[in-house]
Amino acid sequence: MAMEPELLKNLTKKPATLVYPFEKFPPVEGLRAKHMWYADRCIGCGLCARVCPAFAIELDGRGKDVKGITFYLGRCVFCAQCEEVCPKKAIKLTQEYELACYTQEDTILKFTKE
Repeated sequence: MAMEPELLKNLTKKPATLVYPFEKFPPVEGLRAKHMWYADRCIGCGLCARVCPAFAIELDGRGKDVKGITFYLGRCVFCAQCEEVCPKKAIKLTQEYELACYTQEDTILKFTKE
């Protein structure tokens, strides 16, 4: 009995949830998600790997001999300290937040200099 007025009241309203894979909210401002590395800006100082609290960054080489960088997203806490400490702004955290994977190897981001 008491449910019928509630049912009629909510019958004309839109649903409060989204049909996720087909409808998505835009990411909020300041979201820290997947990493991007700009090889042309990197000087190979290694500050990003040193400051990472989760040890989620490995630099392949030092100085001008840098060949690439590896981000372990399974370890990363997305604190953005690597982005803040980089003197040349070679690391940027994008707003790409859909990072679900089937295997642990898929959570490893490897960037190389070309």
